[in-house]
Amino acid sequence: MTPVQDPQASRPGRGATPTLHDVAREAGVSLATASRALNGSVRNVKGENRERVQQAAAKLGYTTNILAQATVRGTSSVIALLVADIADPYFGLIASGVARGADEQGLIVTIAVTERDSARELRLVRALRGQRPQGLILAASRGAEDTAMHDEVEAFSRLGGRVVSFGGSIADERIVEIDNVAGARMLGEAMAARGYRSAVVLAAAEGIRTSDDRIAGFQVGFTAGGGNASRVYRSGFARESGATAMAAALADGIEPGTLVFGMSDVVAIGAMAAIRDAGREIGSDIAICGFDDVPVSLDVTPPLTTVHVPLTEVGYQAFRATVDEDWTQTPLDLEVVVRESTP
Repeated sequence: MTPVQDPQASRPGRGATPTLHDVAREAGVSLATASRALNGSVRNVKGENRERVQQAAAKLGYTTNILAQATVRGTSSVIALLVADIADPYFGLIASGVARGADEQGLIVTIAVTERDSARELRLVRALRGQRPQGLILAASRGAEDTAMHDEVEAFSRLGGRVVSFGGSIADERIVEIDNVAGARMLGEAMAARGYRSAVVLAAAEGIRTSDDRIAGFQVGFTAGGGNASRVYRSGFARESGATAMAAALADGIEPGTLVFGMSDVVAIGAMAAIRDAGREIGSDIAICGFDDVPVSLDVTPPLTTVHVPLTEVGYQAFRATVDEDWTQTPLDLEVVVRESTP
């Protein structure tokens, strides 16, 4: 007499994590077939078997072990994105573009925040290397090349992952470039053409490439149009940094009709708050402009003059750089957008 098997006997106990063996048993297929059905293998799996496996996985609550998958394949289905500040809309728009690309390819994006701390960034890259993402995007601007980070990135690449950086200070193979010098030069020229002759520049610490490039470009363009932009106040990238630098500039004295260039929209918006706190008028008294054209630049009063950077497209191109074998960057169109903050 053949014993009747309890249908619950083959299922994992309550609280137990279902395994691939459980899924294969539930679907009535071999372990290899279950694995191929769930892991996107290029080897053929009959349609009916694939459906049974997927139904069994859903019934048991099974999810693919990404780390185990990475061990087998060499890399996982993850793209790692490192940003300086997740609250900064600049990085939010870049992340949106990366996520769009990942969705098209059925990949997952994980985001880590460096807080512009090189030691923290190094620790994050080292930790991510152990998880073997197939792509690593270093989106935060940095200064001089860090030997330790260079070694860590090389170790990451040897494991089969592809590294993409903004500005090329670490990963020279795949670089996403925003022509900050040209964009800022166009802005300086446009502001000089509007009649401004004296400008104050609010920047990040010296040696940060994005900030330095934007300062240099703006000074060249503004000077060529007959202006002077030699006053530079350095702080950071945050809104509070813009307010602090602007307060220092106001304490030193700013004549009516002066233009302020914040090296990013976030910095410029912080400066706007400091101007108001000092009882000064934005526009007719002290004009102000920024860079990036993040959405909030339209919402402030008055709306902010800036340089439009297609940041979502920047993120999308960075993603494509991690997955396309024959990748070359598509040129990015930067455009000066004049608004009421520079009458």
